[in-house]
Amino acid sequence: MTAGGVHETVQVHFDDLDAMGLLHNSRYAVLVERAIGAFWHRLGWAADPARSAFRDVLMAVREFKVTYHVPIAEPGEQSVHFWLERMGRTSGVYGFRVLSADRATVHAEGYRVNVNLDPATFRPTPFSDEIREAAAPLLPTALAALPEAAPC
Repeated sequence: MTAGGVHETVQVHFDDLDAMGLLHNSRYAVLVERAIGAFWHRLGWAADPARSAFRDVLMAVREFKVTYHVPIAEPGEQSVHFWLERMGRTSGVYGFRVLSADRATVHAEGYRVNVNLDPATFRPTPFSDEIREAAAPLLPTALAALPEAAPC
């Protein structure tokens, strides 16, 4: 799914480039992390339970897959487009695309699986109703309702 979702602007810095002048492969994951983090921080999420709008504060990445298409060859703004493919009881799957600033070029795409962990036991724990409600606009049913996702 690529309709709907959220677009976040992220910065590629000079030190993100490798010896060949291309964005180092590991930095694509960092761009996705920054984009998803910015979205959730705006909604009030914080790693500190005392400051967070959500009780779900410990989410670990279980799996991260990236397919590279066109290298990023200079510092500057890029866009990360992401959405939730699904949200299960204790884990969620984000789909993402790393795009050029004008969104015309797909540099990379993939998915990221997060697991909600209990901070005391580090075992998977169900997502709260609050985080589910906040995540609802990123889910396929919400995305399908958007005008741009409607069939022609």
